[in-house]
Amino acid sequence: MTILILEDEPIIAVDLEEIVSGRFADDVVVASTLAEAMVYMKDGDRRIDFALLDLQLGRDGSTSLPVAQMLMDAEVPFCFVSATTESIPGEMQMVPQVSKPFEPQEIEAVLPLAA
Repeated sequence: MTILILEDEPIIAVDLEEIVSGRFADDVVVASTLAEAMVYMKDGDRRIDFALLDLQLGRDGSTSLPVAQMLMDAEVPFCFVSATTESIPGEMQMVPQVSKPFEPQEIEAVLPLAA
């Protein structure tokens, strides 16, 4: 199983990776930009089985919405982990959401979706 973490804040990315790695011994892929995540998404040799996505990425205004749409189209479960959950578009409101700052158990609660 491969889990994608798309998070632009390095400390938060490390926290998420530790939480996920503690639950799954499988492959965890961490991307800090939309471009990095898109490379993983388009890599035909690598299948993403679950993802944790920060909505707002960096100061350039980019978001994880293109990755979220690809995951939805492929029916891959994911969760938004974001301080700006109110900015999630209406068609994606049914996707699980964890607001930042988060507690480890909030992330652990969404991980069964990856199983």
